Amino acid sequence: MKSFDLGLTAAVVLLCAGCMVGPDYSKPSVPMTAAYKEDQGWKLARPLDHIPRGKWWEVFGDPQLNALEEQVSQANQNVKVAEAHFRQARAMIGFFRAGLFPTVTAGASAASVRNGALSPFSTSSVGASSGTSPGGKSTGEFLLTGDISYEIDLWGRIRRSVTAAREEAQATAGDLETARLSIQAELAFDYFELRSADAQQRLLNDTVKAFDEALQLTIRRFEGGAAPKSDVAQAQTQLETTQVQATDIAVQRAAFEHAIATLIGKPPADFSLPPAPLDLQPPNIPAGLPSELLERRPDIAAAERRVAEANEQIGIAKAAYFPTVTLNALLGFESSSIRNFGGWQSFLWAVGSSVAQTIFDGGRRRATSEAALAGYDATVASYRQATLDAFQQVEDNLAALRILEQETQQQARAVLSAQESLQLFTNRYKGGVDNYLQVITAQTVALANERNQVDIMRRRMDASVLLVKALGGGWHVDDLPQF
Repeated sequence: MKSFDLGLTAAVVLLCAGCMVGPDYSKPSVPMTAAYKEDQGWKLARPLDHIPRGKWWEVFGDPQLNALEEQVSQANQNVKVAEAHFRQARAMIGFFRAGLFPTVTAGASAASVRNGALSPFSTSSVGASSGTSPGGKSTGEFLLTGDISYEIDLWGRIRRSVTAAREEAQATAGDLETARLSIQAELAFDYFELRSADAQQRLLNDTVKAFDEALQLTIRRFEGGAAPKSDVAQAQTQLETTQVQATDIAVQRAAFEHAIATLIGKPPADFSLPPAPLDLQPPNIPAGLPSELLERRPDIAAAERRVAEANEQIGIAKAAYFPTVTLNALLGFESSSIRNFGGWQSFLWAVGSSVAQTIFDGGRRRATSEAALAGYDATVASYRQATLDAFQQVEDNLAALRILEQETQQQARAVLSAQESLQLFTNRYKGGVDNYLQVITAQTVALANERNQVDIMRRRMDASVLLVKALGGGWHVDDLPQF
């Protein structure tokens, strides 16, 4: 009869071992277009133009930036936090995978027991009642056992838990790459802001020198009776106003330098960058196709992996409606004396199985299933929103680069015109044709145009960094670890 029961259990295991309840995973669809709207009119990339895998910042060709970026992964604390979360998620795979194997426990005990003389059902108590052999009886017990317990994963609960842990680990790996890319892009952004401040500083310093020369000219003309005192006051005011602007740039530069120090894991007091005005051209960055973006963004990959994980949770919740089958085995030795402990006569064993089914739980399983379905719907919506956000970021920066390139050409012409106008008014003032107000107006216009020219270059470099970030920084979904 026992062999029949064991055979029946084995047959059930073989028939149901491959059974898994719950839905199979299918990647959700997302809104998609054949091409980027703002890519129209954007300069086509040459065949050799590409975003380097990994060290994407090298596309800008700045050795100082390259040296700073190399320090981010090793020193930035936010990257280290994300890396620790990834290791934590990876460790959970082993935790859930352990459920696929039997649990083995071992135990040993030794005891000496003396029953009282009046203990019921003992020979001592019988002797005491008949007036013979008063006193108790001492016995010994030595026990060594090994217990094996194994839950048969008939409905796929354990296997789905392992799969869900794998998908969460992959999602966390995507989070790590997203954090690393964000910090790298922030560093590049701050670096170009700092270099733009250096360029503004150089421009204002040169302008202060020019305005000082103009002031000296006005003073000489005043002393020679060719110019009124008001011209000197105006020239002095123009000079001092520009000096204030030149001094104020240091505030912006210091803030960006401190931000860069923090990003590479250093106190601001231990870090400094020598001035080097921005003198770069934005690189030619190929945008590719919208469909490729889904494979190039680590945050989108992480969102998709969490959709797959949520799908597994639905199956886990459904498995709770089915019975749990557990196999148990006990092996060991038991004896009342250490002398014959371990012999064949002291050997004991037991084998059995159990089936447990929840009959009533007050709606707990139904609520868990509904929560799993709602969680899945939420992750799908998050995945689709992540793709929409990514498309918007690419389109925004494509538009910014295309428009700013046109604006650069227009601004260059405006700078030339302003400089020519300033030279003409300066010559007319020296000849006594115009008053100094015309010169001041021309100086103000020329300085504003030159500063705007530097600012447009800053915005182009920033947009290039943000476009690379929006495109995933050379990352690809194949870079996700496999477990």
